[in-house]
Amino acid sequence: MPDLAAMCSVPSARAADLSRIGLIVPSSNTTMETELPELFRRQSEATGHRFTFHSARAVMKTVNQAELAAMVDKAHDCAVAVSDAAVDVIGYACLVAVMAQGRGAHAESERVISEAAAGNGHPAEVVSSAGALVRTLRRLGARRIAMVTPYMQPLTDLVRAYIEAEGIEVMDAVALEVADNLEVGRLDPAALPGIVSRLRHEGADALVLSACVQMPSLAAVQPIEDALGLPVITAATATAHEILLALGQTPQITGAGRLLSGTTA
Repeated sequence: MPDLAAMCSVPSARAADLSRIGLIVPSSNTTMETELPELFRRQSEATGHRFTFHSARAVMKTVNQAELAAMVDKAHDCAVAVSDAAVDVIGYACLVAVMAQGRGAHAESERVISEAAAGNGHPAEVVSSAGALVRTLRRLGARRIAMVTPYMQPLTDLVRAYIEAEGIEVMDAVALEVADNLEVGRLDPAALPGIVSRLRHEGADALVLSACVQMPSLAAVQPIEDALGLPVITAATATAHEILLALGQTPQITGAGRLLSGTTA
């Protein structure tokens, strides 16, 4: 009979073909923990590399300034909790919570989370969805974009101003004005082609189909990109892209736009 006590007392080495991804998400999140695993499942099919996901949650039900600020205040504690799983990278998955803190706030959020994980004895690479979106747009060479958000108009204006402060013009933006975060997660991606048809995107370098990780959009990315002929990204695909880069992986994901296919920088 095997010595179970001995087996439990000796930690096994991490397999070289396995990466652990930590997520910090709003408590009402229902999308990031479905879209990202699906994207990384496709990456695994192409490369054989495996990924596991480990989440910490911060209370946030309604997308307003007070609850967003409270979520940001919990980032340190969430980073400590999720780093207990010895994750390789931490994705801070609430774009508007970071952008609501003012220009350049993604750098400070990433610093806080990085230091918290390291202080807990488990240093990890850190990617915020807010930082990933603006850095990915720069990586694509996008100077002019159009975008869709689920937010109320004042928060959409805030996100627009944040992106423009990074030197990227937002030519047009549609605000779907859904305040309840659970309802955001219930939005139908099949409606996105019709919503995009209302956007002024002539002359744009890229389309941000969902400037929110909670707004489902994955199923619409490839069809809309094929129809428009310009790069289509979302907060989720930009975050996935940066997580892959942080892990030293070359993106090889099908059906989610050229960004994740490996056919663009």
